[in-house]
Amino acid sequence: MERALLVTIKLKSEKDSWRLEDVAEELEELTHTCGAEAVDNITCICDKPTPNLFIGKGKTQELALLAEEEGVNTVILSHDLSGTQQRNLEEVIGKKTIDRTQLILDIFARHARSPEGKTQVELAQLQYLMPRLVGKGVMLSRLGGGIGTRGPGEQKLEVDRRRISKRIDKLKDDLRRLRQHRLTMRKRRKENAIPTVALIGYTNAGKSTLLNALTFAGQTVSDSLFTTLDPLHKSFVLPNGEHIVISDTVGFLHNLPHHLIEAFKATLEEVVEADLLIHVLDISHLRVYEHNQAVFSVLKELQADKKPLITALNKIDLLEDKTWLEQLKKDFHNSLTISAKLRQNLDSLLEKIQENFVSRMTHLELLIPHSRMDLVDLCYREGKVEEIKYLQKGIKIRLNLPRVLSQKLLHNREIEKIS
Repeated sequence: MERALLVTIKLKSEKDSWRLEDVAEELEELTHTCGAEAVDNITCICDKPTPNLFIGKGKTQELALLAEEEGVNTVILSHDLSGTQQRNLEEVIGKKTIDRTQLILDIFARHARSPEGKTQVELAQLQYLMPRLVGKGVMLSRLGGGIGTRGPGEQKLEVDRRRISKRIDKLKDDLRRLRQHRLTMRKRRKENAIPTVALIGYTNAGKSTLLNALTFAGQTVSDSLFTTLDPLHKSFVLPNGEHIVISDTVGFLHNLPHHLIEAFKATLEEVVEADLLIHVLDISHLRVYEHNQAVFSVLKELQADKKPLITALNKIDLLEDKTWLEQLKKDFHNSLTISAKLRQNLDSLLEKIQENFVSRMTHLELLIPHSRMDLVDLCYREGKVEEIKYLQKGIKIRLNLPRVLSQKLLHNREIEKIS
């Protein structure tokens, strides 16, 4: 197991509600999820980052001594580093040095399963690497020399830059094709009047557990960060018979780097295009308010913060004192308490979802010819049949049906509307 020394930095110029200790704890969680052991976590407060080392020279030399004493393989900083800063730190400390974004990208790479997920991870990694090529060491910018190498030549740095640019363009084209496929699928759902619900929330809030509890999806769950990277869509039938599609999405994170949001917009489109968002919030977590704020920061960046939203206060089974739950519900918009793991209060959640889509359903009583059993099958498949009677003149059926579908049926001259 890789041994890591963590360095959590607070800049005095930063306007962040998170305490230094909370940032340090989350950095440890990310390190653990990455499969490394955090042997120590050094915290420091700086006025501003220095251009050559990010932190001061004295602190860097202190880290070098500590890294040697602890026998660590890697030093991880909580802030993004430039290529020059990373190179200089590695030279002084004598150990591999990475930043928080590289740590997150490593977790993403571990959890990507689908071709789309792997494409998005590679794109994010290359977009992160591109501006950091300068400062990656002499080998990336060395001119050709010696017999047979004289002439126009080209810096290796420029070769690397061009290759990466071409690869980025290729990955973007691949994602555009995948996006077109999703648009086609989304168009079909809209034509069939099937609303979509997206599960959103801070990483490890319990979104996948909730999806499994509602749809028996068999989605992998784990008490770690970013278990779900590839979006999963599952069909579901509400108690009133309406068909919906529920999507699990990648978890959000405090200070999620902007370029990661850009690279994963293909996945996050499910959030933008959804008819309803269910914000799964771990109510047992000490930083529940900060997690809520972080989620809405990402929603705002995606321009999805005005969408209809239900807040599912999850993991009530982990609370020892539940007397203050009613007060907590007042602090979060349109909320209710659940335990996805124990399937508690899921009926209440379904009622809230159903209320959001009630205007899409209509109550009908129809008379369908005996020769059109395919339409009867459609009524059972797409609606909720309350009563059916087989009469001599036809099949009398009373049901709830999506409004768009009911309008299509009523345009059929073979069908008679009774009420």
